[in-house]
Amino acid sequence: MKELLTRALSGFLYISLLLVSIFINKYTFIGIFLIFGIIAIYEFQKLIHLKNKRLYIIFIGLLAILHIFEDKIYFYVTLPVLTLTIITELFLVKDLVTIRIIPMFEKRKYFTSIFYLITSIIFLTLIPNYSGKYQPLIIAGAFLITWVNDTFAYLVGKNFGKNKLLERISPKKTIEGFIGGFIFSILAGYLIAIFSHTLSIGIWLIISIIMSIFGMLGDLIQSKFKRQAGVKDSGTIMPGHGGIYDRLDSVIFASPFLYAFLQILAHVS
Repeated sequence: MKELLTRALSGFLYISLLLVSIFINKYTFIGIFLIFGIIAIYEFQKLIHLKNKRLYIIFIGLLAILHIFEDKIYFYVTLPVLTLTIITELFLVKDLVTIRIIPMFEKRKYFTSIFYLITSIIFLTLIPNYSGKYQPLIIAGAFLITWVNDTFAYLVGKNFGKNKLLERISPKKTIEGFIGGFIFSILAGYLIAIFSHTLSIGIWLIISIIMSIFGMLGDLIQSKFKRQAGVKDSGTIMPGHGGIYDRLDSVIFASPFLYAFLQILAHVS
C-alpha cells in the first residue's frame, strides 16, 4: 500500500508540474524541458556507458537556436535535423526487431545521443509552436493521448493479454494490451477534438495513431537499452516510476514524427 501511495503521489506531482508548465506560457514549458532534458541525457548516458559533458552544451545550444531562429533557419537547420532524427529513430526500430543487441560502438553512442534523444526532446518543445503561435492544448493533448495509451495498454494487457508483443525485450507487453491502448488512445483523440476546439477530429485521430504506434516503439527501444544495461529503470528521481527518461520515452520517440506531421499540415493548409 505504501509503495502504491508513493507511486501515485510521485506520478501526480510529475503530471501537475508538466501541465502547469505547459499552460502558463511557452517559456515555462521550454524551461521545464530544459531541466527534464538534462536529466534524461544524464540517465541515457548511464545506460549506454558514456560520459560526455559536451552533450549538455549541444542540447542547450540547439534548443536555444531552434527556438530563437526557428523561422529563419527552418530549411537550413530545422528540416535537416528533423530528417536525421527520423532516420536515426527508424534505424533504432530496425535494430529493435532484427537483432538481439543494439550495437553501440563509440561513434554511434554520440550520434544516437544527439539524433535520437537530444533532438527528439527539442522537437517535443517545438510542437505547440508549429504554426508560429503557441498552442498549449496541442502538446497537452499529445501527452494525454500517450498517458491514456500507456494506462489502457497496461490494464488490458494485464487482464486479457495472452499473446506476447516482443517477449525477449519486454515480457509483460502483449498484443492485446497494444490493441487496447490503441483503441482508447483513438477515443481520447476524438474526445480532445470535440472538447478542445483546436484541430479537426480527423487530425486528432492521426495524432492519436502517431502517439500510440511510435510511443509503443519508443517504449520498447528504451526497454532494450535498459535490458542491455542490465537495469530495471533509467534513474531513481521519481519514486515508483524510475527516471525522467522512463516517463518520457514514448513521447520523446513519437515527437519528431508528430512535429513532421504538423509541419506538413501547416505548409499544405
